[in-house]
Amino acid sequence: MGKKLKLPRADGSFTEYKPRRAELFDIPAHPFTSRTAFSAAHVVCNPLAKEDPILHPQIDWEDTLAYRRYLWSLGLSVAEAMDTAQRGMGLNWPAAKELIRRSVAEAKVVGGRIACGAGTDQLQPSPNIKLNDVIAAYEEQCSFIEEQGGQIILMASRALAACADGPEDYHRVYSTILQQVSQPVILHWLGDMFDPHLKGYWGHKDISDAMEVCLNIIWDNKEKVDGIKISLLDADREIEMRRLLPDGVLMYTGDDFNYPALIRGDKQGFSHALLGIFDAIAPAAASALHALDAGDVKGFESILEKTVPLSRHIFQHPTYSYKTGIVFMAFLNGHQSHFRMIGGAESARSITHLSELFILADEAGLFVNPELAAERMRLILELSGVK
Repeated sequence: MGKKLKLPRADGSFTEYKPRRAELFDIPAHPFTSRTAFSAAHVVCNPLAKEDPILHPQIDWEDTLAYRRYLWSLGLSVAEAMDTAQRGMGLNWPAAKELIRRSVAEAKVVGGRIACGAGTDQLQPSPNIKLNDVIAAYEEQCSFIEEQGGQIILMASRALAACADGPEDYHRVYSTILQQVSQPVILHWLGDMFDPHLKGYWGHKDISDAMEVCLNIIWDNKEKVDGIKISLLDADREIEMRRLLPDGVLMYTGDDFNYPALIRGDKQGFSHALLGIFDAIAPAAASALHALDAGDVKGFESILEKTVPLSRHIFQHPTYSYKTGIVFMAFLNGHQSHFRMIGGAESARSITHLSELFILADEAGLFVNPELAAERMRLILELSGVK
């Protein structure tokens, strides 16, 4: 397996580390069926673009679409233009429109399932924004997605969080949009650990009160809601809400800390998945879901539990910087030729963080080619002054 790597640790020490052999995941040719599993997919930036990477995000379309084909080939669905794709954090609405247009077209060619984020990022969040502005922004994005033939994921709105006076404003905006869509949508409750601009969403800082508002909106519009993804990193809250949903409305876990138990479920139900971490652990996720299909719960748990330490590391505080770890995994596994991100977000995590990520990913058997991963890790270490 080549030479050992000299990896810096958080306590200031160094560890000599030699990657293990690649682990082969059993992924049958037929699709898994017991759960719906979306991977929120990252975008690959164009590292050679001459435009400013912050003001004018440039995407490498070939590698970005190739990664989506890779996810579909494993049986996963794609959640497009979400926060994992740096939506609102480097990826603006004009770029997101082009991403959605190209990805939906690609999904039609390969027969993959896709759902796309509709938000209000045309607006600059401000108390001066009116509710009608928020509604109009949502309408524009929802209409575009439906015109392309994609399912809508109704993302949380920073603009609405900034201008809403209370729960009744959330009810008005969401009910207005939900009554206009032609197909059921997936709602998205993104916690403020993922986006601090969304603190107090649904009109309440208290989670129980916020959940009641959200559930009332779902019940009042249940025929237009496929399901809801919640990303609160609180398994008990997700289970509580899951049990209160109307029949036929699905819970999609967005809990990147507790996903194995939530997907496995209990006697009263289970969660489907819409997860950012599935981008980084796609083969393991697909293999685990096939095991669950076969009734092999122990096999399902054995595969996914090994990935949890990596996921908790990638999504550690500040949680919104998790995209750096997702893209770094894609780089280490050869899905892109560089470790660059739109907006320069590759600098959001330290070299010690990336070194720990490398170890945890290797321990979970997630490197397709450990020698390639080690060589690429070595290049990053040298750029950081570690010889």
